[in-house]
Amino acid sequence: MSKKLKLVSLLIVVIAVGWGIGKYTTTSPTASNNSGSNINVQDNLQAKPGDDANGTDGGITDPVVANPSNTMDSSDPSESDGDGVSSGPDISSAGPDSVAVMVNKEYGLPENYKPTDLVYPEVRFTFKEKIEKRMMRSEAAKALEKMFAGAEDDGIYLAGVSAYRSQKTQTTLFNRYVEKDGEEMARTYSAVPGYSEHQTGLAIDVSGSDGKCAAESCFGGTKEAEWLAQHVAEYGFIIRYPEGKQDITGYKYEPWHIRYVGKDIAAYIVDKGITLEEYYDVVPVSK
Repeated sequence: MSKKLKLVSLLIVVIAVGWGIGKYTTTSPTASNNSGSNINVQDNLQAKPGDDANGTDGGITDPVVANPSNTMDSSDPSESDGDGVSSGPDISSAGPDSVAVMVNKEYGLPENYKPTDLVYPEVRFTFKEKIEKRMMRSEAAKALEKMFAGAEDDGIYLAGVSAYRSQKTQTTLFNRYVEKDGEEMARTYSAVPGYSEHQTGLAIDVSGSDGKCAAESCFGGTKEAEWLAQHVAEYGFIIRYPEGKQDITGYKYEPWHIRYVGKDIAAYIVDKGITLEEYYDVVPVSK
């Protein structure tokens, strides 16, 4: 073979080898999926445990846990939906520790419920002993003290008759009334154990300072009863079982039984001339 032919053959070999090396060592910056879109093969392979795929930070969040002891804000007598339209309050938002709790023949309290903030209000009672039925929840007790003082400014002298009542005591009372008048009649003026407002520590029976007509129908029409009807809402109370509402509340008229619900709810109920059942839209109750 001539020297010239050898040089041409060597050149061809060098070019061929160089082309092959270049083909098999050049990398592609992206890989292609079946749909033809490009996928960055490094995306999210080293994502931190707290990173969010949507770009939010803050890591893993705790789940929302419902509070079993709801305490509805009694300062707002109504709630609003997403469109700003006022609607009735959600009864489930007022747990047993809320001053706005609903207790009637349909809605009861937890078994043997007892408030944790019971105190002795500094007001006159028809008895002197510091016993269970003299106690009320702290917020209600303070409101009661102001109400009694306000009444005295108007020449009205009130006295407490019966406030907090444990489920055990309510059981004894209810059974006594059943023996006396029969269960059907007893249910018109006494609560089944566990369904008494007195057990909340927010309700109290009130009379005049002389104790006459205490928790009796003759209390209606007295100057004390008239003052209560006109002024209790100013202190956050309502006449819980008003006249003409027995088909709604399930109880006969009791002008002596007042219930603390907070000033705003009390004002709303009195202004509308409604009951707590109508406020929550849970009527009628069973007899």
